[in-house]
Amino acid sequence: MLCKNLLPLATLLGAAVAQNATLRYMPFGDSITEIICWRAKLWEKLKPTEWGSVDWVGSGKGENNCRDSTYDRDNEGHSGFLAIDIANRKQLVGWLQQNPADVITMHLGTNDIVQQNKPVNDIITAFTTLVGVMRASNPNMKIVVAQIIPMGFGNFNTQIQNLNKAIIPWAQGLNTTESPIWVVDQYTGFSGTSDLRDGVHPNDSGDTKMMNVWYPALVNAFQVAAAGKAAKQEVPFTA
Repeated sequence: MLCKNLLPLATLLGAAVAQNATLRYMPFGDSITEIICWRAKLWEKLKPTEWGSVDWVGSGKGENNCRDSTYDRDNEGHSGFLAIDIANRKQLVGWLQQNPADVITMHLGTNDIVQQNKPVNDIITAFTTLVGVMRASNPNMKIVVAQIIPMGFGNFNTQIQNLNKAIIPWAQGLNTTESPIWVVDQYTGFSGTSDLRDGVHPNDSGDTKMMNVWYPALVNAFQVAAAGKAAKQEVPFTA
């Protein structure tokens, strides 16, 4: 009788834990996160894995005619936005209040350099502010930051490389056990000519390259986030 009574309770508890453990992932950035197809390719690669049920979150659904009507288009990519402006205007605060996340990827800084030639130190300061916002929203946020892709026009790539070099020690300085920051290299191996459709945004080959760089880092972030959630949801047995 006791077993019969406990079985439904255990089943319900397991269902509740599984529901509460659903991970939420926010792709965050500018137009290179919004009007592209690496998100669709990434979702398609994740779908048959254990991470296919991760809930992608964000206030937008922009893309680039990716020929896939099934993928989760939710994202927080904002075309034309500067990292410095997002930080100073506290815009990420509201976005994360509306769509909380456990894992976030960030590809930002292109517009700061291309539009306004902002100093690298100012962009890095903005990144620090944004990480603070992420952790205020979720102290256990898992963060994946990109060294950003090159441009196909102008003389911007020297400054982009300077930013990318600065990202490594910056991330190391802010890294914590509870809220780790992983850096991925989206610059190396990415062609500013053959992998861009307009000198700024990835074409199909560029989207594939970006997806392949994001994928292992994101899977690792999901694993760490899921393990943390599972540890918090363990219910001690009492007779």
